[in-house]
Amino acid sequence: MGQITVEKDAGGIRGLCVIEPAVHGDARGYFMETYNQRDMEEAGLTMQFVQDNQSCSAKGVLRGLHFQKEFPQGKLVRVIRGSVFDVAVDLRSGSDTYGKWFGIELTEENKKQFYIPEGFAHGFLVLSDVAEFCYKCTDFYHPGDEGGLAWNDPEIGVAWPSLIGEYQGSASADGYHLADGTALNLSGKDQLWAGLKDTFHF
Repeated sequence: MGQITVEKDAGGIRGLCVIEPAVHGDARGYFMETYNQRDMEEAGLTMQFVQDNQSCSAKGVLRGLHFQKEFPQGKLVRVIRGSVFDVAVDLRSGSDTYGKWFGIELTEENKKQFYIPEGFAHGFLVLSDVAEFCYKCTDFYHPGDEGGLAWNDPEIGVAWPSLIGEYQGSASADGYHLADGTALNLSGKDQLWAGLKDTFHF
């Protein structure tokens, strides 16, 4: 395994992987392989990807927590500009870590990648002025198959960094802001998701 190191079962949750590529840098800049199927397979990661996505978001945007119900997606995520706090929540029925979460800061500097297998809800909070976020998926996007989980469900208790506010019984962004005063920014749909006890199980 030449170009990556892999931390498996990150946070003690089976299937989550933090992947660090080898970065070759000098005075001119740097080079790295962002994906190598052979290295992944040598690390025991044999998933196949069918779609690449990219998004750009402003500071304070929180996207999530999302999943597809009938066509679940594994996702290999990374940040190419800025910084986000990326979160996965285990929704697999029968899992020893059902309802548990793990989060990691992904930045353009640390170049870490995070693999979230099928059966998880996923989301991220933008910590920098702007963040560009890239991810590979193991299944296609299926309109109408979307599911979601309240980003602030106290039963899960995700510790979003720099975020200030008190839970008011819903996923509304009202009253929440980052430490520098930037208002939390969620889509209308993401403010309507229910908590864990009322959420789809895989």
